[in-house]
Amino acid sequence: MRTHHGTIVTMKTYLLIASVVFLLVAIAHAMRLVCGSTIMLGTWNVPMWVSIVGVVVAGGLSIQGFKFAKKAR
Repeated sequence: MRTHHGTIVTMKTYLLIASVVFLLVAIAHAMRLVCGSTIMLGTWNVPMWVSIVGVVVAGGLSIQGFKFAKKAR
């Protein structure tokens, strides 16, 4: 185990936190798709396909992270 400023930081903890963050991002994109919300960045209207990609990528990273965390010590 490694310590960082007196706290124990394990790979499993890191993977779990990252996986939860990616899961929350995937849920946010899925909610946008379900609710049909629009997002404007400046004058650009973000198309819905961006959220489809967001669900797939963030969801995939979350699943992989949870799998790796299960194997980590």
